[in-house]
Amino acid sequence: MPAGRRPVRPQPRGAEVRTVAAGTPCWTDLATPDLDAARRFYPELFGWTGRIAPEPEVAGYTTFRRDGRAVAGVGPPADPGREPVWSTYVATDDADLVTTRVEAAGGQVLVAPFDVLDAGRMAVFADPAGAVFSVWQQMRMPGAELLDAPGAMCWNELVSPDPEGAKVFYELVFGWHPEEQPAGGPGYTGWRCGARIVAGMLPTPDPARPAYWSVFFAVADVDATAARATTLGGTILTPPRDTLLGRRSTLRDPGGARFSLLRPVADPA
Repeated sequence: MPAGRRPVRPQPRGAEVRTVAAGTPCWTDLATPDLDAARRFYPELFGWTGRIAPEPEVAGYTTFRRDGRAVAGVGPPADPGREPVWSTYVATDDADLVTTRVEAAGGQVLVAPFDVLDAGRMAVFADPAGAVFSVWQQMRMPGAELLDAPGAMCWNELVSPDPEGAKVFYELVFGWHPEEQPAGGPGYTGWRCGARIVAGMLPTPDPARPAYWSVFFAVADVDATAARATTLGGTILTPPRDTLLGRRSTLRDPGGARFSLLRPVADPA
């Protein structure tokens, strides 16, 4: 197949990751008012263990680990009235420069860049259609230490009512090049960063719905994991189904946060 026309699918970022290239999703965390519930639900679902940060200024922020390697986090929301949500963080070499680009491209700065102790520097933004995302500038912590393995983040996908506007915005902010990917479904876009497709985009079926970023976790058995989630108090929003990305399902945790499961298809030889 000609270069640039490969079917879009989660492309391996390496089972062990110590640094993540700028422009690549590198971390995810959950903002929820019920930390205890999240600390119970996700370890039972994914086999994670949790380490609560001892520093009082991070208000109980917990790092989840799989096989001893950091995969995700959970902490209290900055706005107590905000509904629980999983966030996508994109690696950057300069969070302040990204802030300037977001403003110039018509996005919103929700949280200006700030240092998270000595771990890294982060900021939170919204694109012009309302999708919230974050950036992470590495200091001590590079982001996830495990990606694209069972129990770890494996894909990130923007659902937007304005895909054409999103193509312009994210190219200006991150240098992503949008590529139409017929194998991903009607209207599916792959975001190319350098040599790799690092994320995807779907047009929303409901134009009145705000845009959002969704986070996918790899699992060996989507059906069994989705069923297990319901026994733990979660809800299946989209039943498991086969797609050209792989078998996938979308769920809500007991607190209402949306997340997805994916068993990616293997790249053809």
